Amino acid sequence: MGFPEGKLKDLLIACAQAVEQDKDRDGIDVMLVELRRMVSKSGDPFERLGAYMLEALVARMDSSGLSVYKDLNAEEAELMSYMDLFHQAYAPFKFAYMSANGAIAQALRGQDAIHIIDFNIRDGSQWINLLEALGARPGGAPSIRITGISDAVPARSRNSKLEFVEGRLSYFAERYNVPFEFHAVAVSGDQVEEGHLAVIPPRPGGSSGEQEEKEAVVVNFTMELHKISNRDRILRLVKSLSPMVLTLVEQECDTNSANFFHRFLETLDYHAAVFESLDVALPARNDKTRMNMEQQFLWRQIVNIVACEGPDKVEWHELFVQWKARLLKAGFTPHPLSSHVNETTRRLMQRYHSSYGFDERHGVLYLQWKDRKMVVTSAWH
Repeated sequence: MGFPEGKLKDLLIACAQAVEQDKDRDGIDVMLVELRRMVSKSGDPFERLGAYMLEALVARMDSSGLSVYKDLNAEEAELMSYMDLFHQAYAPFKFAYMSANGAIAQALRGQDAIHIIDFNIRDGSQWINLLEALGARPGGAPSIRITGISDAVPARSRNSKLEFVEGRLSYFAERYNVPFEFHAVAVSGDQVEEGHLAVIPPRPGGSSGEQEEKEAVVVNFTMELHKISNRDRILRLVKSLSPMVLTLVEQECDTNSANFFHRFLETLDYHAAVFESLDVALPARNDKTRMNMEQQFLWRQIVNIVACEGPDKVEWHELFVQWKARLLKAGFTPHPLSSHVNETTRRLMQRYHSSYGFDERHGVLYLQWKDRKMVVTSAWH
């Protein structure tokens, strides 16, 4: 079997194509030997990506994708430390938090009682800056209730993770003089039902009872909706809550396809930009901490996309045009991000690297690395 020599990208693609076509295993093994000489988890960005793409191909051939995906999950305390580093180093997360929070703050002006439903609370760091901003509101801060949903794996880690998040956010709420309450939901996004969300129905307000007081409901999906298999059901459920705003931040990547080779090409192209952008933030190539971080947040995603199928696959990314169609079908209407939110986000992101760029279309904001769109933020009601 002939194959291109000396070009890592071409050889990876040729190997993936051979795997898809189920060609002679001996010929594939020859390519694997050559690839192993070309990749390195402590090398330059594409050598590191190549190492993980190669391992994902091997896992696919061995039908071991799910076990590899599960085995890669770190202990909760260790995972939190890697998450903190990843959020600091990976600018698209900063973009996601800033742009979503800007849309939320814009929609909540004048509200005195706010209920934020976060479909993946992670370490809670998205909400620290929002608590600070609301605490500085003239006339005093509104009351904030956050319903934090945890997708921690294994499931037994969810309660301890949520306890950590509650303590962390309670500390900052007290620091910024924000009346605060936390509601923990230790289930995955797929399992959420209306009863989990503790939305308070409108109640009569004032002595005449002619007006109603209610919490302003906010629903946040930050790089989470692509993991929810029954996403249309979840969107209909969210719409039934009449949220004042729904924020959606997703990777602009198309891996929601049954075609393995298409997913491989899209994953290779998208993550080439991810690893390159991370390299400017964490340039120490032999840094063990960075290697562990990349393994937890990038290698796990790559192996799930490339080596898993059916119910074992949880990474189903879609392009914004597809998310838009789903949201419109569920009854949502666009809530364009304001020029102030977009300009503030642009200005804050410019400190990271000159290769980051922006594309604003019809109130939707994209973050780019060079010419590759990476993340898109939109708001809905």
